[in-house]
Amino acid sequence: MKTKRFFFLSLFLLSILQISEAQEADFSKTSQLLDSLEKHNKYMGTILLAENGQIKFAKSLGYADTENSIKNIIETRYRIGSISKMFTSVLIFKSIEEGKLSLETPLADFFPDIPKSNQITIDHLLKHRSGIHSFTNDKDYLGYNTEQKSREDMLQLIVGGGSDFEPDSKGEYSNSNYVLLSYILEDIHRKSFAEILDRGIVKPLKLKNTVIFDEIDTKQKEAKSYTYNGGWVLEKETHPSIPMGAGAIQSTAEDLVLFAEGLFGGKLISEHSLTQMQEIQEGYGRGMFSFPYYDKKSLGHTGGIDGFRSMLGYFPEEKVAIVTLSNGLNWNNNDVLLATLNGYFGKEVQIPSFLSYEVTSEMLDQYLGEYVSEQIPISFTFVKEGNTLIAKPSGQPDTNLEATAEHQFEFTAVGAVFIFDPEKGLLTFKQGGGTFQYQKK
Repeated sequence: MKTKRFFFLSLFLLSILQISEAQEADFSKTSQLLDSLEKHNKYMGTILLAENGQIKFAKSLGYADTENSIKNIIETRYRIGSISKMFTSVLIFKSIEEGKLSLETPLADFFPDIPKSNQITIDHLLKHRSGIHSFTNDKDYLGYNTEQKSREDMLQLIVGGGSDFEPDSKGEYSNSNYVLLSYILEDIHRKSFAEILDRGIVKPLKLKNTVIFDEIDTKQKEAKSYTYNGGWVLEKETHPSIPMGAGAIQSTAEDLVLFAEGLFGGKLISEHSLTQMQEIQEGYGRGMFSFPYYDKKSLGHTGGIDGFRSMLGYFPEEKVAIVTLSNGLNWNNNDVLLATLNGYFGKEVQIPSFLSYEVTSEMLDQYLGEYVSEQIPISFTFVKEGNTLIAKPSGQPDTNLEATAEHQFEFTAVGAVFIFDPEKGLLTFKQGGGTFQYQKK
């Protein structure tokens, strides 16, 4: 579950690096890095790595509730966002195995009012190949996401969003797909999605902390979520009636490990169904993605909802599960994952210094103004507030930037780097392996 924001890339990819021989696991530097992240207000959340069901590394950072100084612990419950889609996909495959559905079942059997529903199948919904517009991409989404919505309300939004492309012509991420799958599950089982989840996954695996979330209650070990803007700022709470099976589940790191091991261990669906979930077409599986790490491969999903960011990955060959659940992120989550995996596989862990570059309000004047690019349609307007440079991407929320070198600023949570050449009025923007050139208007 995501909101439309240019800085947040659609998929979370672990870097493929030069292959080297594995060494013995050593999490000492991983732990040092995480301690430093906590000290410098870069990360709040829980990280856990397990092998064959045995926890090899677990650490919690920061606060579940900053206002009341309630610390995150291993048992803290987080909203897991789009990791929920893995659960929904499993429930669909269980229903297929029960003879209630097939991958070829047309959407029109359930929702004929959706554009091109007679051409869209369950398979297209699972693999994000339906063409159905994602309601979370609309500008007004953040204006209603905290409000309860009925099924009729959501269907009206999805029908009104129309179709972005011909079904099965390509893959493109859409939260609408998995909301519809939730409704289909409710129709064929004649139960609520929460009941279907509990009966189909939670009880068979004896999960203790995996449910459809409600209003956050920190007394029940539930974390609030935050964004960083000179300090941790509390985020609003999305109502669960909106994301449904696309992102309405809360869980713990330990429960997610049990889920991954149960899924890949054959406790939930057949080997044939699991193989179908793992089939990747144009980057999309059926409820999961493939994440490379050196010469190895994990399967899983990422998630983002409100201020929560999460990732669940499972290495089938090594029987290793890794989970990161964050309720406050001011750093690149990819670096946290790599540091944990590097510690386990005996590779080098880099510990940054977190030294900031001092700038004055007067120094920021040379960067202010609007910058445009011929490469991408996103423009940036830069303003200042005191000694802080603020980026205002077109159609996106404002973002405070951190000065890291002369003429260089970063938004480390997503790996965005801005390098200015004030004499020429140029800006180089880097993110996710891409480099884009901008000119000041």
